[in-house]
Amino acid sequence: WISFMEIQPSFRVMEDPLPLPPRSVPIQGAAYIPELGPPSNPVPASQESVQRGKDYYDTTCALCHGPAGRGDGPFSGFLVRYPPVNLVREDANARQISDGAIFLVITNGVPERMPDLIENLPTAEMRWDVVNYIRYLQQQEP
Repeated sequence: WISFMEIQPSFRVMEDPLPLPPRSVPIQGAAYIPELGPPSNPVPASQESVQRGKDYYDTTCALCHGPAGRGDGPFSGFLVRYPPVNLVREDANARQISDGAIFLVITNGVPERMPDLIENLPTAEMRWDVVNYIRYLQQQEP
């Protein structure tokens, strides 16, 4: 047992963490393997999932995409070069792509257009709940 803080194993100021050992796997397993294509949605679109997704959406997505997913959130006026995507319009790309593709956009973002939200939605289940809520919003749009 080391009792002196200065000799305990720790990160020094501005020091990167050590690389992971070869062949190590994240605790939750791989979230996405590119060669296999977009993942399938493992979370059923139950009322509970949709409600959780709404809560997450309202705090992480609605500022840009708006409360109804129309791309009219309070920040949308500041995003002139790449305005937020309308998620619910009939011809919206979000209606055409798979649940897995939406999940990957939420997870990884889109360069210069949308940040990744993995820090705000750290678990895969949270991100799948948001996908289920987006699908719910699309069903509500005439």
